[in-house]
Amino acid sequence: MAETTSEPGKGMSRRAVLTGLVPALAVASTYGAQADPVSPLHPAALPVGPGTFPGLITREKEPLNLELPFPTLDERLVSNNRFYIRSHFPIPQLTAATWQLRIEGEVRKALTISYDELRKLPAKTVTATLECAGNGRARLAPKVKGLLWEQGAVGNAEWTGVPLAALLERAGLNAGAVEVICEGADKGEVTEEPKSPGTIAFARSLPLAKARQPEVLVAYLMNGQPLPPEHGFPVRLVVPGWYGMASVKWLSKITVTAKPFAGYWQTLEYAYWQRQHGQPTLTAVTETQVKAEIARPALHEVVPAGQPYRVFGAAWTGESEVTRVEVSTDNGRTWQAATLLDASVPFAWRLWEFRWTPPAAPGRHTLQARATDRAGHTQPTEHDPDRRTYMVNKIGAVEVIVQ
Repeated sequence: MAETTSEPGKGMSRRAVLTGLVPALAVASTYGAQADPVSPLHPAALPVGPGTFPGLITREKEPLNLELPFPTLDERLVSNNRFYIRSHFPIPQLTAATWQLRIEGEVRKALTISYDELRKLPAKTVTATLECAGNGRARLAPKVKGLLWEQGAVGNAEWTGVPLAALLERAGLNAGAVEVICEGADKGEVTEEPKSPGTIAFARSLPLAKARQPEVLVAYLMNGQPLPPEHGFPVRLVVPGWYGMASVKWLSKITVTAKPFAGYWQTLEYAYWQRQHGQPTLTAVTETQVKAEIARPALHEVVPAGQPYRVFGAAWTGESEVTRVEVSTDNGRTWQAATLLDASVPFAWRLWEFRWTPPAAPGRHTLQARATDRAGHTQPTEHDPDRRTYMVNKIGAVEVIVQ
């Protein structure tokens, strides 16, 4: 079990909600203020149940796409009903009793596994951060196509399931196997450019080397509970270290292939330009890029002048490890080290804080945060246009009002 912290951005102010400074659940302005446990705006006071997602921001109603208001981040694990939701098509109506997973292709023995059979196999639990490849897209200018996620198409959870490698081993791989195509039960037709050739399923592939990594799971539990339908019930793939599109939901078929997969979601979407010998070549989006985000203060939050304030957030990376977070309170002119609050856990984000005393004089100040990982990657100041609208990890800015 990953460690958690109980002292994040603290509570939320009713004024911030009413003025629209925080999208859903408000936050208290000063470090040390406590949340009102009986406030109707507090998460504990909102209805919770299957299909209930208190305070999430609606990016699209059909198919359902919801974003976590990042200023409400308050602990290391994001609960199931507050975790962002990414759907490409309507959520399929599946049951555990009838669900089956087919494993076929370049295998010695094709397999069909039921939900009960899967749950009887040796399981593993991994804490992993999943981020939508388009998270942060709202920061790009001019406005780009696609869902305009701000900060919160990201979450950290515990996932329990059977390692994909164990299932591939049961099926046995032929000598020519190179990739593993994972297909969901969600299907539909993409009617906007680039249009799909009729009805297609959501499918992504993994190179065999990644598919065999012990952390890659065929998961059936999320934070110790059965997957909600919105998060892939009965079973989803979880690919730690890679953007969320790789973690195929409603997993229904696995096909091992002897050549690279060039499907719609591998080439036309969730792909970026990579320069090879000077020529741009479309390449599938894979590993998550290093990134730090500020949860508190929220954009345009009023911060008391001359009083200590706790800047708080989270930082994550792909297959490396976040080793440093820095904060600037003067729009990037100078940087100071933040404090990492928890032990490093592979593939999980790290919470951080920075103690800031705003100037005594009223005014506007721009705060920024940047992360560096053990591989030496640091967030860039600008978005690389070759990444199209994906992998947006440029340093963000939060303007606050000191008064």
